[in-house]
Amino acid sequence: MPDMNAPIKLGADIWNQYTDWPAFKATHLRAEELGYESLWTMDHIYPPFEPEDGPIFEAFTAMSAIAEVTDRATISVMVASNTYRNPALLTKIITTIDHISSGRAILAVGAGWSEHEHRGFGFEYGSGFGERLRWLKEALPVMRGMLDGTRPSAAGPHYSIRNAHNVPAPVQDRMRMLIGGSGPKVTLRLVAEYADICNIGGSPSKVAASDAILIGHCEAVGRDEKTIERSIDVGVPTIRDSRQEAFRVKDELFAAQQSEAWKNQPTGTPEDVFEWLARYVELGYRHLVFYWPAPYDEETMVRMANEVRPKLEAMVA
Repeated sequence: MPDMNAPIKLGADIWNQYTDWPAFKATHLRAEELGYESLWTMDHIYPPFEPEDGPIFEAFTAMSAIAEVTDRATISVMVASNTYRNPALLTKIITTIDHISSGRAILAVGAGWSEHEHRGFGFEYGSGFGERLRWLKEALPVMRGMLDGTRPSAAGPHYSIRNAHNVPAPVQDRMRMLIGGSGPKVTLRLVAEYADICNIGGSPSKVAASDAILIGHCEAVGRDEKTIERSIDVGVPTIRDSRQEAFRVKDELFAAQQSEAWKNQPTGTPEDVFEWLARYVELGYRHLVFYWPAPYDEETMVRMANEVRPKLEAMVA
């Protein structure tokens, strides 16, 4: 198991789209070898960042196989769409992965957002994000209760679950739950009520504002905010000896993308990327999760672990 109290933790969210199994598996193994503390992939049915008719592996099936061939890093999906699986079944799935991994699984979940995937596979999409958040709110007590062995029931407007038992129980005494998202009124309130780990993204100013709101929700529900681990998605990094070369590699990787979202990523020399990430570490976010689209950039993965991490650790030593 990774050191959960490590001063800095690195996460590798290795995308399951537009790749093949040997490369996907090898990249997870390489990340663990380099000391990344957490391994993830995306919970999508169609590729969200390329033409949707391309290849993508189902997330939980893929990560159960990764759990079998790794032995140290935590294993999860960033994040499970609550709308794709009944919450009792999702809890059973992640508990099975906990056994495969000898106690390294994390249950990470969010409300879900991709309309074309829901329509394409016939999943309920609801009237909008507000309704999907209500479904998530209904699902979370079921998930937490099953993980804790309390045989929960749900008789809300969306789920009908009766005394759902989860045997065998997780290997861990308490499997940690991550809730993804930074919605100020509902999502961060759910984080305060149920999560062991929060996961958000955005600019430092946005992250600081979201964190202040989370602290307020914790005070309202009587939760010590220090018991919630802060993790952050910091995008697709590219590290090279020069800024010019780093941006060339990054632009080539995203040449097919039309979205403006990929223009502002941690890119440049090791010092440039350190300075980018240091802003979040200063805010108390010490678990940094990076995206790794195929073709996987091993040079950046290595340099992040060997050159950037020590600088970040020195900040909090």
